[in-house]
Amino acid sequence: MKISPKTMGIVYLIMGAFFTYVAILSVDETMWNITTMVLALFATLETGVGIRLLAIHIRQKRNNKT
Repeated sequence: MKISPKTMGIVYLIMGAFFTYVAILSVDETMWNITTMVLALFATLETGVGIRLLAIHIRQKRNNKT
C-alpha cells in the first residue's frame, strides 16, 4: 500500500506545527538558547517538506487531468 504525498504532507505540516509549539514553550528568558533554536530548525524543515509534498500532490493531480 502506497501512502499519498497529500497524506504525508499533512503529517509533516502537523509535526512542524508541533515543533513550533514546543519551541515556543521552551523559551525561558531569551529565545537564543540551543533547545529553542534546534526545535525551530526542525519545525522549519518539517514545514518545508510538508509544503513540498503538497506541491507534488497538486502537480500530480494536475498532470493526471490532462
